Amino acid sequence: MTTTDINGFAGRLKRRENGGMIAAWVGTPDPMLVNHLAQEDFNTVVLDMQHGMWDMASAASGVAHVRLAGKPAIARIPVGDFASASRLLDAGASAIIAPMINSADDARALVKATKYPPLGERSWGPSLALNHFGIPAEDYLQSANSLTVTIAMVETRTALDAIDEILAVDGIDGIFVGPSDLSIALSNGARLAPDSAAIDQALATALARCRAHGKVICAFGSDGDRAGQYLKLGLDLVIAGTETAQLRAGARTAIQAARKIADQS
Repeated sequence: MTTTDINGFAGRLKRRENGGMIAAWVGTPDPMLVNHLAQEDFNTVVLDMQHGMWDMASAASGVAHVRLAGKPAIARIPVGDFASASRLLDAGASAIIAPMINSADDARALVKATKYPPLGERSWGPSLALNHFGIPAEDYLQSANSLTVTIAMVETRTALDAIDEILAVDGIDGIFVGPSDLSIALSNGARLAPDSAAIDQALATALARCRAHGKVICAFGSDGDRAGQYLKLGLDLVIAGTETAQLRAGARTAIQAARKIADQS
């Protein structure tokens, strides 16, 4: 993938090329692990700073490893940490996912940190981004608002009720549905059911609203099967499980194969 391809991430996401994108999801703060996953056929890699253990220095290194693999990097920031959103874009991230965006005011605060004027108030200082994108500073300034993607997480009843207001905010490029938190919210804390019919219904509603506003929709899938269901539904970017779940599933498969052969008479 060339630098031009990386720079076209926002457009490819919005065009839903090849039936949607599949992203790796990494919470373990190890850039070498990111490097390995980036070599696989994922379209992009998400660094999870909300529930993962990444700090800014390791995340910047993780972004660089994704970029070295010729792919765009995405970062999920901690709740309300819009200052980190700006710094991650400066480090070369192509997209920011922000959790717990529950209102148009929350969405506007996110845009303020992730977009340059006239949309937002992002401060200038993208030294690493200029290296990764491979374009002059003036070109980056003029194109950054369209090159980078700002994604608001919808994962509460309040956010669902306000989804049209959130999507209407200029500078919000799309939403990311968090099925686990949303299932807790929809059940009033009674259960964790990210793969339930209630989530499917909420996703269908969210998809319709995103299409009405001309914006993208992404979601976290617990595994490859669930991610495939999301793509079939029409989502633009999906997660096929966490890196730890994939690591342990691979280990279990190898152990079971070894035991099966060893036990054959």
